[in-house]
Amino acid sequence: MSRVPKVVRTDLQDVAVLGRATALWVRFRLNEIGPIVSLMMVSLLGYGFFALAHEVGEGSTASLDRKVLLSLRDPQDLSDPIGPRWLEEMMRDITGLGSVFTVVFVTVSVIVYLAMTRRRRIAAFVLGAIGGGVIVSTILKMFYERPRPDLVPHGMEVFTASFPSGHAMMSAIAYLTLAGLLARVEPQRSIKVLILVLGVTMTLLVGVSRVYLGVHWPSDVVAGWCVGAAWAALCWFVALQLQRKGEVETPGDAPPLPPDRN
Repeated sequence: MSRVPKVVRTDLQDVAVLGRATALWVRFRLNEIGPIVSLMMVSLLGYGFFALAHEVGEGSTASLDRKVLLSLRDPQDLSDPIGPRWLEEMMRDITGLGSVFTVVFVTVSVIVYLAMTRRRRIAAFVLGAIGGGVIVSTILKMFYERPRPDLVPHGMEVFTASFPSGHAMMSAIAYLTLAGLLARVEPQRSIKVLILVLGVTMTLLVGVSRVYLGVHWPSDVVAGWCVGAAWAALCWFVALQLQRKGEVETPGDAPPLPPDRN
């Protein structure tokens, strides 16, 4: 009985492994720009979050956090943020866009709209994506338990731990996910870009307002942006996979409504 040489067996095993890897690559559409970019974003932003969390734990960000927070305050009166009074009031309005109530209200409104237009599966996906983000944010805050800044008086009431910023994270999850869905509906490229720019701008403004009001260290906000955007990218990757299998409707598609008999 002839034996297959060891070198040949090794080559065959390598070919089999390569074949399985290629099949997996094609199965998850990693040969297309959308899925590969979303996975790259998850990897890079996820790494950025954990690297920053490590630095925060080591105290390496303390000096920069203090400098940034103090630079936004009147040196003669740390209770007074720099700029005119209307700017402080505007920042309070902006920070409300990342509050639990606002995120829930916007999410529920979008879900109701999708359900009424008979896109029920994608409505369930939006609920799971943003609802899951709320759970992740809560778990991370409970795990790290970083105290709120005590360097300057807070510009508003706060009730939870500081790291990562829940407002920054939830605004990234909600507004980036919804902006991505709306961008897929819109056929014009320029309008797609506008929608995505608005989603990113909203996320950035909410985070900046948290630092301006003194309720978060800058590292809290950057961490919230990282994990929130990573979660949104992961949800986008999952949505692309489900749409390919027909388990979630394409955002622009909807079943025809029943005829009006009146």
